[in-house]
Amino acid sequence: MTTTVGAEAPAGSDLLEVPCADRNGILEMMSMRRDPFAFGDDRLARFGQVSGLNALGIQMVIASGPRAADEILMNRDKAFANGPAWSYFIGPFFNRGIMLLDFDEHRHHRHILQQAFTPSALKGYMQEMQPMIADRIERFASGDVKLFSEFKELTLDVALEVFLGVELPKHDADKLNKAFIETVRAGVAYVRKPVPGGRWWKGLRSRKVLEEFFYENIPVKRARETPDLFSVLCHAESDNGDRFTDEDVVNHMIFVLMAAHDTSTITTTQMAYRMAKAPEWQQKAYEQSMDLDRELGYDDLDKLSVIDAVMKESLRMCPPVPAQPRMAIKDTSVQGYFVPKGSFVSVPQLTNHRDPEFFTNPEMFDPERFSADRAEDKGHRMAWMPFGGGVHKCIGLYFGQMEIKTILHHLVRGHEWSVPDGYTMPMDYSSLPVPKDKLPVSIRRR
Repeated sequence: MTTTVGAEAPAGSDLLEVPCADRNGILEMMSMRRDPFAFGDDRLARFGQVSGLNALGIQMVIASGPRAADEILMNRDKAFANGPAWSYFIGPFFNRGIMLLDFDEHRHHRHILQQAFTPSALKGYMQEMQPMIADRIERFASGDVKLFSEFKELTLDVALEVFLGVELPKHDADKLNKAFIETVRAGVAYVRKPVPGGRWWKGLRSRKVLEEFFYENIPVKRARETPDLFSVLCHAESDNGDRFTDEDVVNHMIFVLMAAHDTSTITTTQMAYRMAKAPEWQQKAYEQSMDLDRELGYDDLDKLSVIDAVMKESLRMCPPVPAQPRMAIKDTSVQGYFVPKGSFVSVPQLTNHRDPEFFTNPEMFDPERFSADRAEDKGHRMAWMPFGGGVHKCIGLYFGQMEIKTILHHLVRGHEWSVPDGYTMPMDYSSLPVPKDKLPVSIRRR
């Protein structure tokens, strides 16, 4: 057993050195991706809540538990930065997206970007997406269906309509979809060089596809204001009159479209899976949605308490972004452990969300844990954090919840679905958590 970064804690500081497994780091990384829950349990048993990992050319501190998350994400001492950490993984593919900026620059960009997610903007997006979602789900096929694939196509279409304000031919939409998939997968490539045919190479190629698309469409968006996000970013101004450059708009559009598309697909799939395994919750959601009109208004979203509880519990059991990396930009500490400048630090919310200190029977699907009389997510503000925390908390979280609730509202009203007894959805954790089998269900119209 050695320390993570080969640096001793300052003499007289009483800080502990981070313990690290002497096993090959790549093998540790593969083990984590294969079964992150077993990996996390093993780490906790061997080292406690703070431990080290050396792999992919970096030295990382894995800081488990909501108390460590609070120290890192609230970042009161400004010791941690997003950009250097996320840039290592996805920088070449999502260059200068909002999540990759820090401090004053992040604050400046977020202030302008926030105009795209005001209540009035969200109501406009709701009006745009509502009929599209209703129509698409109405046309869902009956019989054996792979729901992940259906949701992925739907959320991409919603993103193209609401965020881009364009209707693309299927060939062009498929090309964009493939580009987003390849850029996301590239971030966790083992070979981090543009070797032809490899993940990294495909990611760089796909980034160019996305850039070309957005740059080609900027002149039209600059010329005329429309309710889509693309246009909003082209015209948004700060209180001081600052506006995004074309490069800013392209960078933010690529990042936001990826984030909105993938995270909504993953969450909606998890909800459908849990409701297939627990059909009583599917029935409760159906009964509540039938008490509302088929066409939801923005103010109706708060009335979907059953879908909301299922969503929160699904996000607890499988947050779409499984970890939050940061880099220490000066010598600091986490939970009494010395973290030298230059160390990568990871908040593993995927496993934090199953901490038995805060969640009763954490392996069990139990949406009632979010009810007012239990409120298990209130035990610590970082116990449940699928949208991150601190100044980098997901800027599109309300849009995402609005889209997901609208999809599930229409799905439960018009369909019921099931999986075979004993079925467990096999997961791929090599990048974002997605089902290996695309979630095959048997679905029929009500």
